[in-house]
Amino acid sequence: MQMVASDGLTIAKRNVIKIKRVPDLIVFTVLSPIMFVLLFAFVFGSAIEIPGISYREYLIAGVFTQTVIFGATWTGLGMVEDLQKGIIDRFRSLPMAPSAVLIGRTSTDVIINVISLVVMSLTGLAIGWRIHSSVLEAAAGYALMLLFAYALSWVMAVVGMWVRTPEVFNNASFMVIFPLSFIANTFVDPSSMPTVLRVIAEWNPVSALTQAVRNLFGNTNPQMPPPEAWPLQNPILASLLWIALMLIVFVPFAIHRYKKAVSR
Repeated sequence: MQMVASDGLTIAKRNVIKIKRVPDLIVFTVLSPIMFVLLFAFVFGSAIEIPGISYREYLIAGVFTQTVIFGATWTGLGMVEDLQKGIIDRFRSLPMAPSAVLIGRTSTDVIINVISLVVMSLTGLAIGWRIHSSVLEAAAGYALMLLFAYALSWVMAVVGMWVRTPEVFNNASFMVIFPLSFIANTFVDPSSMPTVLRVIAEWNPVSALTQAVRNLFGNTNPQMPPPEAWPLQNPILASLLWIALMLIVFVPFAIHRYKKAVSR
């Protein structure tokens, strides 16, 4: 176990050094969430009303959630690039645990998401967003988002080892994550959606995470009637269950897939 942790830390350090050498990666990773915050706050914000709460405060949790979800795709993209360039074959020749490459890769995504969350928080504060809960509750909100994104990065790792090129991975991940993040309560109240989309949004894991973050940040209207769907009534528990499910299913699956990929 100590060897796996040590090897994983080495791979994570390698990935961080790679980010330092490609600074435009961080630049565009940070600019994207800022663009979403400003776009929805100033362009669509005047046309969208949320009873009893400022739309900007309602919005921020959705942008946070969407950003960390898209941030989880860096794991899959990094895996497919390393496989394509033959770097994984070099790792294979080293006396290291197979899971270390995946642990190091997924851990790097956490660092990228932390940077994005810091920048988005500062942007949100600049446009009027505030946290109305305690420090511990706010910290729990940030931790829950990072944990969810970390679990999702294992799903993306499997996808990254399944496809053959970065272009295919980008298209495949976008086709899944984009509707997943928009057919949810990220930017609008699901009650305003058509019945089929509303049911999908209510049971969407992204909605549970977004609602949990709103509750933990205090960005909700306590006078509004509680949601009817169980995941939105118990969003923190629902988010933790989704996180546990993704880790239980996809961590061993990703390790199995990695061993199969390097043995070809």
